[in-house]
Amino acid sequence: MSFRTGTATSRASLPSRFAGRLSRMTWVDVVVAAAVLVLLYLVLRVGHGTTVRFSTSESAKVDTDPSQLPYDAARSLLRMFVALAASIVFTFVYALAAAKSRRLERILIPALDILQSVPVLGFLTVAVTGFIALFPGSMLGLECASIFAIFTSQAWNMTFGFYHSLTSLPRELDELSRSFQFTKWMRFWKIEVPSGAISLVWNGMLSFGGGWFFLVASEAISVNNTSYALPGVGSYAGAAITDGDLGKIGWAILTMAVMVIGVNFLFWRPLTAWAEKFKNEQSEATEVQRSVVLNFLRRSNWPHLLGKALRPMGRGLGQAARVFGTDDRPLNVDPARQRTGDIAFAAVAGGLILWGLFDLGHYLHDNTGLGVFGEPLLLGMVTLARVVVLVAVATVIWVPIGVKIGFSPKLTRIAQPIVQVLASFPANFLFPLAMWFFLKTGLSINIGGILLMALGAQWYILFNTIAGAMSIPSDLREAMDDLGVRGWQRWKRLILPGIFPSYVTGGITASGGAWNASIVAEVVAFNGTTLTATGLGAYIAKATASGDFPHLIAGVAVMSLYVVGLNRLLWRRLYRLADTRYAL
Repeated sequence: MSFRTGTATSRASLPSRFAGRLSRMTWVDVVVAAAVLVLLYLVLRVGHGTTVRFSTSESAKVDTDPSQLPYDAARSLLRMFVALAASIVFTFVYALAAAKSRRLERILIPALDILQSVPVLGFLTVAVTGFIALFPGSMLGLECASIFAIFTSQAWNMTFGFYHSLTSLPRELDELSRSFQFTKWMRFWKIEVPSGAISLVWNGMLSFGGGWFFLVASEAISVNNTSYALPGVGSYAGAAITDGDLGKIGWAILTMAVMVIGVNFLFWRPLTAWAEKFKNEQSEATEVQRSVVLNFLRRSNWPHLLGKALRPMGRGLGQAARVFGTDDRPLNVDPARQRTGDIAFAAVAGGLILWGLFDLGHYLHDNTGLGVFGEPLLLGMVTLARVVVLVAVATVIWVPIGVKIGFSPKLTRIAQPIVQVLASFPANFLFPLAMWFFLKTGLSINIGGILLMALGAQWYILFNTIAGAMSIPSDLREAMDDLGVRGWQRWKRLILPGIFPSYVTGGITASGGAWNASIVAEVVAFNGTTLTATGLGAYIAKATASGDFPHLIAGVAVMSLYVVGLNRLLWRRLYRLADTRYAL
């Protein structure tokens, strides 16, 4: 009898407890709930337009009425965030596989170098055809192709950054996980993700900017002599640039600025302020980043209620993840057994790679002959010179500035939206200004192309330097202050070793980004006038527009060869140096 009474009492208390929570709701909770509902409504409303039917004859038409820009902006934002979500999932899976398996690492990391070097147009050539065939007659096919193109401009940088944080995990955290035999899920979610959170957030913010940079290319698509266009700010700007309408280009630039600043204020600044809690330091910093939006959310009861509601799901997920086993990897392995496994893995992987290369060579031999590689190899040397100059100059300029910003939370709050706007502007938006400048000054596009490439590449070095400077523990900086270490000695003993791993990540992605940016920087067109630089980027852009697949494959293959070669000879050696000498 008492059991029934207790149950009834418990059931009766549930509504009262819920009512008690509702009674504690404030106007902050009402605003947060309303904002979430409005956001969900807008996503559903805008997302409805992604599934409508389309015809090839009308798919290239773009409505350039300025009143269309709010809807275009919403469509572009939806694509960007869907691509960002896909990039995060890819980052976790790919980086984790590369960091945990020494054999897979030998395949996955070089493959990531190649994927990073393949230009967005190279992915679009395949993606458009494939997704249109997968969703015939539906706008969803073009949407998926566009999102995939944006994904390819975001994922590689994030993956490199998270992979490096996994391989440079502090030794004490690694030993803690092994000693207590954490489950692999606990190690990942409780140790590895928090350890790489700052780098992941900042690289995510930069990758988001990379998505903006290639927005025109991913929304206004010209493949195999066929043009496709999706509603979006990128396609709007592309149409305005083609028409030479400076007024509409101005509206597109204004819309882009509002979008970038709004996303930074509502999304990225709260994330960067929240990620401060993952700093690996012994004493609390005197200055920390702050966010009005984050502080507002912390005043709400919804995060607490949502956390309590999801807690059983989290416990269930943790229990289910035990199937992956515990973190009981031995610190020492049997060399003979390891060597045998390496030989077997190399034989299988090498056989597959050789088969793929043979099939590719056979295809090119039948269509153009292997001499097709001669021209892109020579043009690649010209673009390589531009990339080297760009990375060297960007290092000299942006490393000191990035350290200054990263060491000052107050300066970070001021500089973050400015840098985000600069990093996010597509080079195409500045083509009218670039064209006027080149023609007015007589500056050759062969040199001016470096400036346009820098718009999409130099920010990787700046953002990673900022993240590296922010990751340096405050107690180390305070110890340097107490010892009176200043000037070059401070740079030599603290700053350069502290930011070096992050700089290497920024350098390798800036190098790959510069190669990718050459596609849009070596061919500048505005109002019927086209300036073309000598280089591999212009070669690939021409092959893509004409649907010349053999030359496109040759150009992409040569670009991948240059990027992977540069990474093997320079950046990977610096990576090893960062792992062995400069990991915190």
